[in-house]
Amino acid sequence: MRDFQKNGRSMTYAENGMCAASHPLAAQVAVQILQAGGNAVDAGIAAAMVLNICEPHMTGLGGDCFALVQPREGADIIGLNASGRAPASANAAALRAAGRTGIASDSADAVTMPGAVDGLLRLIEDYGRIGRDRVLAPAIHYAESGLPIAPRVGQDWGESWDDLRGHGRRFYLKNGKPFAAGDKFAAPRQAEVLRRIAAQGRAGFYEGEVADDLVSSLRALGGGHSLDDLASVRADYVAPVATRYRGTELVELPPNGQGAAALLLANILGHFDFAGMDPVGTTRTHILAEASKLAYDARNRFVTDPAHMDTRLAHMLAPETAARLAALISPKAVLPLPTPPLEAVHKDTVYLTVVDKNRMALSLICSIFSRFGSGQASEKFGILFHDRGTGFNLIEGHRNVLAPGKRPMHTIIPGMMREGKNLMPFGVMGGQYQAAGHGHYLSNLVDFGMDMQTAFDAPRAFAEHGALWLETGFAPEVAQDLADLGHQVKWRKSAIGGAQAIQIDAARGILIGASDFRKDGCALGY
Repeated sequence: MRDFQKNGRSMTYAENGMCAASHPLAAQVAVQILQAGGNAVDAGIAAAMVLNICEPHMTGLGGDCFALVQPREGADIIGLNASGRAPASANAAALRAAGRTGIASDSADAVTMPGAVDGLLRLIEDYGRIGRDRVLAPAIHYAESGLPIAPRVGQDWGESWDDLRGHGRRFYLKNGKPFAAGDKFAAPRQAEVLRRIAAQGRAGFYEGEVADDLVSSLRALGGGHSLDDLASVRADYVAPVATRYRGTELVELPPNGQGAAALLLANILGHFDFAGMDPVGTTRTHILAEASKLAYDARNRFVTDPAHMDTRLAHMLAPETAARLAALISPKAVLPLPTPPLEAVHKDTVYLTVVDKNRMALSLICSIFSRFGSGQASEKFGILFHDRGTGFNLIEGHRNVLAPGKRPMHTIIPGMMREGKNLMPFGVMGGQYQAAGHGHYLSNLVDFGMDMQTAFDAPRAFAEHGALWLETGFAPEVAQDLADLGHQVKWRKSAIGGAQAIQIDAARGILIGASDFRKDGCALGY
């Protein structure tokens, strides 16, 4: 129970419908769509499209998305992979011959085909109720008229604006400077794209003038992308994968996302008894860091396009794999640094969840990978190109090497937890942190009995780049104890990610929402 004499947030309680999103305008739009007769898919996609304008450094029409959907109460959970593939011109050997050891974020080589638009339209067609015109109307309005920049978005913009290049600077800077909190940002050319999508469906984006703009702009940057590459983009329905953690089921999407790493982490943590530990103390933080390092090492070795994984997914999720890895962890020593990742890392993304009165539940995550993606935008419509291709490597024979038509290892992952009839769609933002964040959040709920908001509010630690990064909520003596164990402790200058969740309380017939204080967002219901 929250102490109302201390700083904090209350959870949101409602009966009929709810959205938790990283920006309040997106959450408001979702609730308005629900009240107007839309369902969770309609509301969630309306909110996601509005986030393209609210948080354009994180998400956009040129990016990818993933989703988990429970169509109705008690129904099987459905997964959607709307991540794009490398163009047919992708050539790792040519890049190696040119002396490249990796894929430059601001190059056309980093741009895989954008999958989000196809995926979101597929969900509207298959599970929506009110049609794409009404779903896209709020985003068209805000793109045309503009909206004021929120505080966290303004901070991120100020930190990342110098990553913009070429036409990206023309569309996403204000007189050559970053937009700040309170400045009004509009994207009228994207409003035109959204109108075409509303009228023509996927053809309004993947064919015609918009497609010509995307391809010609990429070719001007040296890319080999083609109209055929765009026309071939298709999202795929996939079967989710899951594990049980002390009675609670954790549901994730299979590769090419890193959901398997979250499941492996949960399986490793299941071998430790956290009862009686301080949840932000030395021992628990150390075990989380060591388990995360081992799960991410497996991810870096094995996760890629599922067509190239062979039997590795089964190996990652096997109980004996987690048991062997857990046995490597000592409460008194730090493991040697695993093999460093061969691919690029990124900072953040956007996540939202919606549940409606019929208990359709949507867990949706969208991203353009790095902040402002590649930093490059299309010349006519100002659509930012994501740089998800930096999720590949160039090592000959590696499972995750760049290749034509291949999906890269992806960091963004929507999640759900299930216990009996109670379902919790949730997501933890923060780039590479996401798989660790899923495991840490699950443990906070199950091992320490935290409510959703308290579990989000707890300070975060993440082992990355050879260091153990701590948020400032950790006590200095804990940091010193971790350093004495052998961790290279560093304090984070900015918060680690964000998070959203909605719990369906089936017994009481209510919805409970939580939204991370690290973002501008909130949970709203009716």
